[in-house]
Amino acid sequence: MLQRLKEMILKDAFKVSDKATFKLASGKLSRYYVNCRIVTLNPEGMVLIGNLIFNKIGDSAVTAIGGPSLGANPIADAVSMISYQKGKVIKPFYVREKVKDHGVVKKIEGNISKNDRVIIVDDVITTGGSTIRAIECARGEGLEVVKVIVLVDREEGGREAIEQHVKDCESLITMSDLMENYPKHT
Repeated sequence: MLQRLKEMILKDAFKVSDKATFKLASGKLSRYYVNCRIVTLNPEGMVLIGNLIFNKIGDSAVTAIGGPSLGANPIADAVSMISYQKGKVIKPFYVREKVKDHGVVKKIEGNISKNDRVIIVDDVITTGGSTIRAIECARGEGLEVVKVIVLVDREEGGREAIEQHVKDCESLITMSDLMENYPKHT
């Protein structure tokens, strides 16, 4: 499954330029860009991601999974659907970038409760900024963040920054993995 996910990312989501032309969420310009939404919003990608992350969760006593909108939404949904199929329900939640200004004013959407043990997910990390904001927001709502799982770690300090907030942080794929296999898929 992991090999197939790497193939999908390399084929459809990974872009390389001779010059640093891709602007990242961190504001930094890069020669490499990973648009994981092309894979996370693909039915095959969702099944792969849902199973891979569910397997990483294992017997951990977590009740919910979520992270920063928009990147984490399809990941959380995929894991939640697989968890339901496998008889261990893990509910999805979304962390809004801004507090909703109408209806029930809140920053986290989902069927979660104070003291729920949760996993934060994200599609790509560079500096870890958006993932850290999601961790802080979840903790602000009384959730216990026990782990972080990301699809792609660009290996630019994001994991280390996240580990200052949550010790257990891992990725399915690293930029090194992508670069090692990139020439084979161009």
